[in-house]
Amino acid sequence: MSHFTTIQTEVRDLEALRDACIDLDLVLESGITCRGYAGINRTAHRVVRLKGPYDIAVDPSPDDGRYNLTTDWWGGHVEREAGAGFGRLLQSYGVQKTIREARTRGLRFSRQIEADGCVLLTLEGGAL
Repeated sequence: MSHFTTIQTEVRDLEALRDACIDLDLVLESGITCRGYAGINRTAHRVVRLKGPYDIAVDPSPDDGRYNLTTDWWGGHVEREAGAGFGRLLQSYGVQKTIREARTRGLRFSRQIEADGCVLLTLEGGAL
C-alpha cells in the first residue's frame, strides 16, 4: 500500500524553491492537486509538478514558517527527479537561497558543478 509521506525540511523561501525547480526542469504551481499512487490525490498550497506520475506537495507548517514537502515515494518516481529524500531538490534550493541572499548583499558569486554532483558556490566582495 502506498501513501503520502511528509519530510521535515528547512524550506522557508518559495521564490528560492521556484528557482530550484527551474534548475531541475520542474515547475512550482499554486493551489492545485498533488498526484499520488493509484489516482490518490491531495490538495496542496503549492505543488512541484514532476514529469512522472506523482508530484510533491508544498504546504506551510502551522507553527514555524517552514514549508513541508509531502509526496508518495512508491515506485521511485519522485526519487528519480528530486533525489532520495528530496536530496537534489533541497541541494538546489540551498544554492538558490544562498544566491538570493548574496545578491541582496551585493556579493558576486560563481557556481560550479563537480563531476560527483556536488556544487561549489563561491561568494566574493563586500562583507558576509
